[in-house]
Amino acid sequence: MPHYCDIAPHHPVHAEYHNTEYGFPTKSERVLFERLSLEIMQAGLSWETILKKRKALNKAFDRFVPAKVASYGAKDIKRLMGDKDIIRNRLKITSIIHNAKQVMELRKTDKGFSAWLLAHHPKSKEDWTKLFRRQFKFMGSEIVGEFLMSTGYLPGAHRKDCQVYIDISAIIRKNRRSLENKRT
Repeated sequence: MPHYCDIAPHHPVHAEYHNTEYGFPTKSERVLFERLSLEIMQAGLSWETILKKRKALNKAFDRFVPAKVASYGAKDIKRLMGDKDIIRNRLKITSIIHNAKQVMELRKTDKGFSAWLLAHHPKSKEDWTKLFRRQFKFMGSEIVGEFLMSTGYLPGAHRKDCQVYIDISAIIRKNRRSLENKRT
């Protein structure tokens, strides 16, 4: 099976995501929540389908701003179920809304989603999956694994000879040096 780095770099749909987002570390709660939600939407579908629908999904879910999505009620579910431009799966939609509420809870208990992830890092994929299943809904091991690879918490997003892997490694080294300099 070909690696994502074999097909994505020059692909008309995958290239931008592969080259500028996939595997790059992020602390942005909105970006983390969007990625988690997109992985939920992807279950049973191709990633290309999700990338093609990403703009519509962002519009439908208020750019995946957790506070906005957490406030969704029955009216919003009906609106989303009627939106022909997104994936209209009630279980996925209600899971995303539930997960937005959980992200909001993490602000109170763990200083946010990013802080929660950092507090538990590193873990094996199996341990991450158990943790995510306790906190969120619709958390299969593939969803958790892809989410964590896409945000830099699990290795494997890129082959070591991929230019993007090299770029990400440089960013991580720079961030480590910056943290070490702040400590001294």
